[in-house]
Amino acid sequence: LLNINVGGKLFQIACKILAKYPITRLGKLALYTDPMKKLQLCDDYLVQKNEYFFDRDPMIFHYIFHFYRSGVLWVMEEMCPSNFVEEIEYWGIHLKYSQRCCRILFEEKQDELSEYLKIEKELEAELEPLESGEQFNGKFLGQFRKAVWNLIENPYSSIPAKIIAVMSSFFVLISIVGMTLSTVEEMKKTGKMWMEQMEMICAIFFTSEYLMRLISSSSFKNFLRAAFNAVDLVAILPFYIQLLFENMDEGDMQYHEELHKVENVSKLGKVLKLIKLMRIFRILKLARHSTGLRAFSFTMRQCYQQVCCLLLFIAMGVFTFSALIHSVEHDVPGTDFTSIPYAWWWAAVSLSTVGYGDTVPDTILGRMVAFVCISFGIILNGMPISILYNKFSDYYAKLKAHEMSQ
Repeated sequence: LLNINVGGKLFQIACKILAKYPITRLGKLALYTDPMKKLQLCDDYLVQKNEYFFDRDPMIFHYIFHFYRSGVLWVMEEMCPSNFVEEIEYWGIHLKYSQRCCRILFEEKQDELSEYLKIEKELEAELEPLESGEQFNGKFLGQFRKAVWNLIENPYSSIPAKIIAVMSSFFVLISIVGMTLSTVEEMKKTGKMWMEQMEMICAIFFTSEYLMRLISSSSFKNFLRAAFNAVDLVAILPFYIQLLFENMDEGDMQYHEELHKVENVSKLGKVLKLIKLMRIFRILKLARHSTGLRAFSFTMRQCYQQVCCLLLFIAMGVFTFSALIHSVEHDVPGTDFTSIPYAWWWAAVSLSTVGYGDTVPDTILGRMVAFVCISFGIILNGMPISILYNKFSDYYAKLKAHEMSQ
């Protein structure tokens, strides 16, 4: 018999049983005759009791002991997969010796744990700033740049930092409201000057905020790579590009007046309209201080496979039902289903269960196709809702917990 002490608990196993598994740690211990090689396999050897000591978990070794006696490795559901894999790898036993049912359940649990740890790591990285205060040590104007960095990037560092974070969200909302009101005809006549001044104030604040982030950045390359900084740049560029276009030919007043007359139809006028529309991206700046928007973005990134599958099913439904409705409705006088591409809009609206009613089938067979299309849309839209909502709720709660702990 081989006396084995695992974490203070004594086990006795016949050497001929251990010799059946010569590649395992205990199998080698039973077969080796050189005492030095045996000592390399264990943590200690008690000469008086002739015991080989192993500083391992005695609870898990019960399953190892049972494996040598029965030839089957049992896997209990309550065990930690990572700890169990680490232990059996130490003893040199492969998971293939376990029963197939146990192995399948164990591997599923192991995958779930790996996915959980991966998501936890990504959630922590979502809240971690690209830089830390320690990166400014020993650099040019390190203390000053660190103070600016705390003021802009760390709202919880001081009251002024919190005020700046609130002001940033406030100016974003003011800018969006101003852009919205600028499309109202009455406001174009009466409040044009006021809206231009408000836009200038917002642009100055966003520019100052961007420059402060640029100054406090310890790495210019990392600063340009950051997604939030790209959003900040997109938020301020339209204002300056608009100024550039409007003052491009300031010396030629006749051309400038002609440009204003045909602004709605000229190419330059269309470019200006597009640039003004880009100001809508300023609302993305709210994601910097909004846990809910971050959780939504994180949910979309984690569930992109489910979202892509949903879009694929919608596309398949649109093509299928548009072809069916065209085949049964194209002979009806005055029908809108003159071709399959014309029927795509009807199929998309019906699948989404919106049902504008601008295009409807006239025949009984066409209405039956419409009923099947709507039923398929209800089933299709109901499938991912629970998955996405549950994941969003889970990610939002975890992000909030990480944010509070920081």
